[in-house]
Amino acid sequence: MPAPTLLEAFENQDELFAPAFAILQEAINQQSFPAASLAVTHEGGLVALKALGSFTYDAGAPSFASFAKGGRDAVNPSTLFDLASLTKAVATTTTAMLLYERGLLDLDAPVSAIIPEFTTDAAKDPRRHEVTLRMLLSHSSGLPAHEKFFLKARTRAELLQAAFTTPLAANPATRADYSDIGFIILGIALERLADESLDLFCQREIFAPLGMTNTTFNPPHEIRARIPPTQDDRTLRKKLIQGEVQDQNATILGGVAAHAGLFSTADDLAKFAQSMLNHGSPILRPETVTLFTRRESAPAGTTRALGWDTPSAPSQSGKYFSSESFGHLGYTGTSLWIDSTRQLSVTLLTNRTWPDCSNQSIRQFRPKFHDAIIDALNRD
Repeated sequence: MPAPTLLEAFENQDELFAPAFAILQEAINQQSFPAASLAVTHEGGLVALKALGSFTYDAGAPSFASFAKGGRDAVNPSTLFDLASLTKAVATTTTAMLLYERGLLDLDAPVSAIIPEFTTDAAKDPRRHEVTLRMLLSHSSGLPAHEKFFLKARTRAELLQAAFTTPLAANPATRADYSDIGFIILGIALERLADESLDLFCQREIFAPLGMTNTTFNPPHEIRARIPPTQDDRTLRKKLIQGEVQDQNATILGGVAAHAGLFSTADDLAKFAQSMLNHGSPILRPETVTLFTRRESAPAGTTRALGWDTPSAPSQSGKYFSSESFGHLGYTGTSLWIDSTRQLSVTLLTNRTWPDCSNQSIRQFRPKFHDAIIDALNRD
């Protein structure tokens, strides 16, 4: 079955979405992020595809204006961005969905059945036997959010060993705490179930069927200069990070990791979102999409679905996305929100971590941007 076709209908975007674009421009002016690329799909049409800003805040940095004049390295709607944790939703969770459909993944199987290393020291903590793949997907495993494994681990094997033996911070299934470590472990479980690396599986089973031709782990060296930089890393790598994954644990893992590492464009993510809005066609079944994107009933108070998040109050999706919506954020300043009720998706890609990770002001602009998009569609 061919990939869903998105009707290009953004010829009037500058007029229709002027307030939303102005919000992003103001964020750029206030140095919340130097570069932004966005895509909006609505009722089967690509109604916005836009780029704003420059690679960095430096005077003379490549911008969309210079691209329009023929500049090679400028921000444009086809510019790749480091998706950071959007990797969890687009690559890792979709892989889990496909393996689930094929009978290779049992959501309630214990992690230790696939990764015995996870319970090597289970005598010290028998709770580890209770952790399931569902808990990793829904961030309810009890594992902590993040550890700076890269400070000690120098190889992929060393980092994975550190992840497999990280002590639980809570009883499994008692609370939802977003965990990079849980997804690192989940990624290894998926690779073992698929008998293939995550990047190769995703390329063949997800990106190629959906026509996501600009989506990849580890972008080729020849195009890295055309990707906005994400960090001036003075600690681990001691260089400007451009076209390489910003996440330092993912770096030690070779750039291919379940929690971070994917690069893509707003246009490609619009294609992915449209597949989800088309009930998974052509790669997934409708019932699988429903299962993975609806909010989990436990633990109490969770907003998490399986691999996805859902709107809460207040939400980075703004105030209009319906209760049937699902989405995800990325640390570098990326986001994707999908609303099946409105037949709407909004992709926003930025490099807000440039030159360092201290600026969090995107959190004020992003909900306003989403609200302005829906306000414009309601007026139209």
